[in-house]
Amino acid sequence: MKTSWCHAMGAAILLLVPGGCVVSPPPQTAGAREEKREKVVIERSRAAGAERISAEIHIGAGELHVAGGAKEFLEAEFIYNVPSLKPQVRFEETGFRRRLQITQGAGQPIGGIVNRWDIRLGGDLPLDLVIRCGAGENRLDLREAPVRSLELDLGVGEATVDLRRAWTHDVDAKIKGGIGRAVVLVPAEGVEARASGGIGEINVTGMRKEDGRWVSEGRARSGARLRLEVTGGIGQIEIRAG
Repeated sequence: MKTSWCHAMGAAILLLVPGGCVVSPPPQTAGAREEKREKVVIERSRAAGAERISAEIHIGAGELHVAGGAKEFLEAEFIYNVPSLKPQVRFEETGFRRRLQITQGAGQPIGGIVNRWDIRLGGDLPLDLVIRCGAGENRLDLREAPVRSLELDLGVGEATVDLRRAWTHDVDAKIKGGIGRAVVLVPAEGVEARASGGIGEINVTGMRKEDGRWVSEGRARSGARLRLEVTGGIGQIEIRAG
């Protein structure tokens, strides 16, 4: 049975009181208001001429969807109902480097919140992408994202990470498990994976075990490799090739 991130958070913060009773947090968050919808666009031209681009996305609690295929460098929409959840978007241009940061506000309210991030990335230069998830449902469809490296910290809840594409350059991806279930989808060719650690399970399908690592059956036509390193947490991680 699927457990929502709200339930996961609620279970984690139950309070014990004298007499052995268990009291759940109030169903509504103080300060909650009507939903606000904000859109942020960073034009592709602002990333032009860069030699290196990095992006960091950090959400504390909510639903995160990251994908590629954007016409501009960044096309994002944020929906939230608590002022402290308002995301901060910063784009730094220093010489030949560009750095994008998207972070959640300082507040960490619980119960009755709405916080949904829909982020699409574009551009011509592969970027170094760091994503730090909190408590929630995370859908990361990176098949069209211009990624050179990926560092992903999973939080509490469920996550799907889709890396199935014919990569034309080597990609290093590090995924650190959290509490919950994560599914990592990879191409049928050109993949080398290492998986270890954690209290939960790490299951691999569609690849063969060889010298302490998992490798895909075929070699990518471009010769590019996806090097995947997965560290387990508390829960289940599935790596599926195909």
